Amino acid sequence: MAINDEKQEPTDERRAARNPNIRFAFIIPVYNHAATVAQVVRQAQDLGYPVFVVDDGSTDETAKRLAEIRGITLLQHSKNEGKGAAIMTGFMAASHVADFAITLDADGQHYPEDALALIDAIPAKKRPLVVGAREGMTSGAGSHIPWTSRFGRKFSNFWVRLSGGPKLSDSQSGMRIYPLPESLGLDTRARRFQFEVEILVHARRRGIPIIEAPIRVVYHVDGSRISHFRPFVDFLRNTKTFARLIFTRIFSRH
Repeated sequence: MAINDEKQEPTDERRAARNPNIRFAFIIPVYNHAATVAQVVRQAQDLGYPVFVVDDGSTDETAKRLAEIRGITLLQHSKNEGKGAAIMTGFMAASHVADFAITLDADGQHYPEDALALIDAIPAKKRPLVVGAREGMTSGAGSHIPWTSRFGRKFSNFWVRLSGGPKLSDSQSGMRIYPLPESLGLDTRARRFQFEVEILVHARRRGIPIIEAPIRVVYHVDGSRISHFRPFVDFLRNTKTFARLIFTRIFSRH
């Protein structure tokens, strides 16, 4: 999938997703992203949707940066519970005012305005989970992208499919649209990074449509992006999660 720099108008079928009767809200999980969170939040606010920021026990100046921003709903964990836990906290809060939640990473790798492309990808009268497929992450075009990100994407895509999940090109993307309250009712046990792959499997098992739409991604050549992914520890956690999902696929009825 290639992103065309020219703005394309959505078809009538897609445009229905921007029906003012369909409510969207941003959920931004944050953990020690003081350097980037303010810009990300303000760019999200520019789209006019409610913004829920979940501070997952940050220990840097994240809280100070967020306190300076008006017009957001700020939710806080007293200690770090994991990205999945932060997203679930956001789901619960946003479900009172929104039909869909748009998740967005706080590290600045996403363009918040690309949420409109994800919204336009929603077919009329459907309630899918939409994954933003990050473009330019191949070994050639994305040579400056950390190998952990490129390898993790391929690893995750394979095991999500083997676990009974959807066939996707970017199962690790953090920019997504989730239907609410359906996503709250899925039996997703992981509460850290593994949440984002596990929920895809449970959504497919529950019959929730899962689609992809291309989005842009920012990875600085100097590697200045802030990431809390730990290759060894999170590889083990991923392995445990996928083993459990494969076990339940084999021995449970779905």
